[in-house]
Amino acid sequence: MERPAAPAVPHPRAETRLTVTSPEQMRELGRRLAALLRAGDLVMLTGELGAGKTTLTRGLGEGLGVRGAVTSPTFVIARVHPSLGDGPPLVHVDAYRLSGGLDEMEDLDLDVSLSDSVIVVEWGEGKVEELTEDRLHVVIHRAVGDTTDEVRHVTLAGLGERWSEADLDALSG
Repeated sequence: MERPAAPAVPHPRAETRLTVTSPEQMRELGRRLAALLRAGDLVMLTGELGAGKTTLTRGLGEGLGVRGAVTSPTFVIARVHPSLGDGPPLVHVDAYRLSGGLDEMEDLDLDVSLSDSVIVVEWGEGKVEELTEDRLHVVIHRAVGDTTDEVRHVTLAGLGERWSEADLDALSG
C-alpha cells in the first residue's frame, strides 16, 4: 500500500496514510488494526457513502474475534458483537441518522460500554468526540461520482495519550 497525501486530523499523536485498492485490502486493514485495539478504544470512521467504513469494521470484527456478521447498523443505530474469546466486544454504531450531538448519543449508553468494549462509530464526527480525549479517527477518501474506482486513501490519526506511542505505520505492511 502506498502513502498518499491527505488532509490531517487536527493535533494527532500518531498518524499514518495508506492507499487501499480493493475491498479485501480494506478488510485486511481492519484485521491488522484490530491487533492494535483494546477495551476502551473509540474509533471514529469518516467517509462518503460507499467509502468502505463497514468493510473496515467487518475486518475489525474478524481481527477481534467477535460473534455475528458485521453489517451496517444504519437502521438499528448500534449492534453489539460479543467476543468469542477473551478479547473485548465490538460495539458498532452508525450515527448517520442521528441529528443531535452527544445528547442523542448518550441514549445509546456508549460511555458505559466504552471501558470494556471497542466502540466503532460511523458518521460520528461532531457527535462522539466528548466521550473521550483518546480516540482513533479514520478518514476514508474515495473518488466521488466514480463508482467503479476501488482506490481509497485512508488517514488514521490517533488523538490523546492512548495513541502517543502507537505504531500506526505498522498498518502499512
